[in-house]
Amino acid sequence: MGTTLTRKLGLTVLALITATSLAAAQTAPVTDKDIDDAYVYLLGRALVIRQEMIDRSGPDFSYNWIKYNPLGSADFVNPNFDVAYLEAWFATDDKAAALLEIPQVKGRYYTAQILDEWGEVIVNINERTFPTKPYGTFALVKPGSTVVVPPGVGRIELHSGKAKMLARVEIKGDPDGALALQRAFKVTTLGTPEAAPPPPLPMFGNQDLVGVEIFDDADAKLASALDVAPGAAEMQQKVRAVSAYAASGAGARAQVDEKLRNVIRRFREDALTKSAPYRNHWLCATGSGNYGGDFRRRTAANYAGIWANTSDEVVYFVATRDADEKPLDGSKGYVLHFAANQLPEAVVDAYWSVILVGVPDYRVVPNPLNRFNFNNLSTLTKEADGSLKIAVGPKPVAGIPETNWLPSADGRPFSLTFRAYVPKDAVERCEWTPPSVTRIEGARP
Repeated sequence: MGTTLTRKLGLTVLALITATSLAAAQTAPVTDKDIDDAYVYLLGRALVIRQEMIDRSGPDFSYNWIKYNPLGSADFVNPNFDVAYLEAWFATDDKAAALLEIPQVKGRYYTAQILDEWGEVIVNINERTFPTKPYGTFALVKPGSTVVVPPGVGRIELHSGKAKMLARVEIKGDPDGALALQRAFKVTTLGTPEAAPPPPLPMFGNQDLVGVEIFDDADAKLASALDVAPGAAEMQQKVRAVSAYAASGAGARAQVDEKLRNVIRRFREDALTKSAPYRNHWLCATGSGNYGGDFRRRTAANYAGIWANTSDEVVYFVATRDADEKPLDGSKGYVLHFAANQLPEAVVDAYWSVILVGVPDYRVVPNPLNRFNFNNLSTLTKEADGSLKIAVGPKPVAGIPETNWLPSADGRPFSLTFRAYVPKDAVERCEWTPPSVTRIEGARP
């Protein structure tokens, strides 16, 4: 009996020591790098949660329901006005699927881009990626689902129970035709799927990014969606460590919140200049859509242009600074001068466009002309030598036709996004870039 009691007491003491050690390890101070990595990593998920919350607040929202956006509108950052957009959130479970019907599209660009809840592209459905089935009906299923898919329906495994679709149909000078094709996309359900709500998160803006609150109930945020990126387990452990430390006391929470001020400042400064190759004063966002282990690039993409697509579909170039590396200022006049042998239409197999958005919200800037972008179908006047000048500023720029003027807002910083759809190899390698945004004097009064 004595031996048994001694053994039990020993085990109890060992258990207490182990529990104390684990608790100490969980609340041990974390390094500045741990906080930086954990925050930027988790912010990538938080930005998608924010967008889901925004989408859910819209009129008539439902999972497995398509929102057919009116031409020239899109309620997310850095939209594309060259296409008819349609959006949907898919919800599936172990016994139910979403059925997506895609019409046959001829003679114009289209894609049905399906993304997971971290902003990673699962698939683009179009004639380039799915030449054996570029249209028809597709079943979107949760991993491991036992749902039986009807014959002839394409089965697409998602990364979790939910996914986002952003589909595009090029307008191409025929808005009525684009709208008819847009409306031909349909979603129905196979079974009765149940959609889990997004994890709780305080609403925040790009100007006032969420602070230490992001680490509250971090496990729920991490568990809400599978991250398929390499290194996800390592980064999630950092999130848990920072979360545990911040929850260990008011002092620790205040310390983390204080350190996050510099983390957030650096992230916002670097998001559009250091998160991808920087060429000719443009961020060349090749490699978007699927990021490998580069969680910083993924978070930057979710921050400045959520639902980025893969670089074989589109390469995004983003400029927030001029040729002298000064921030773009809506009060100033600028010019983009494309040489005759470097015209944008020569480097794409689909189309190109350039759009002006405000900083830091990255949404379109209202102007009296309702002119927010140019593309390959815009009525642009070329120079006598065949080159192309695009003016940007609060007023028309002397020497450049008003047809080529992209209005900015006086006194407001801005960003330009140039899109190259189905880009040539030189664009994917960032060997071709748009010309630098050069400040010029003499804007007309």
